[in-house]
Amino acid sequence: MDRRLNPSFAQLLKNPVHFLAFGFGSGLAPKGPGTAGTLVAVLIWPALAALPLTLYLLIVALAALLGFYLCGRAAHDLGVKDHQGIVWDEMVGYWLTMAALPVTWTWALAGFVLFRLFDIWKPWPICWLDRHVDGGAGIMLDDLLAGVFAWLILFAVGQIWF
Repeated sequence: MDRRLNPSFAQLLKNPVHFLAFGFGSGLAPKGPGTAGTLVAVLIWPALAALPLTLYLLIVALAALLGFYLCGRAAHDLGVKDHQGIVWDEMVGYWLTMAALPVTWTWALAGFVLFRLFDIWKPWPICWLDRHVDGGAGIMLDDLLAGVFAWLILFAVGQIWF
């Protein structure tokens, strides 16, 4: 088996780009690495959400921009279009999903479920981005759009219920 395609945690620690792209190691999960990466994002989200909204959005935007590089570089280094262990995109997509929402486990769970649903299901135009955009942009953009779709539903629900 090509060790390049299945790095160990020790190998990730040696390369900061891969360590971040693999979601601090969560992308090494043998089953559901995207879900594992999103769970790491759920754990980080309350700390981000404690920041003023402007700073939260700035950090998410910077994380997204960084993700274009991280994901693209890691995929290039591994010689694949989008390695399933690259989960930085899921993390940023989840943080986008949760922008300006109340910090409760109910909202965290709803955001998790909706984001994962859109990320896995990939309705149009998410599927188009996934198929037609390469490199770091392709890896990131479909998850960012999944985050926007999930956020729109959560925002609408919040407007109706509150």
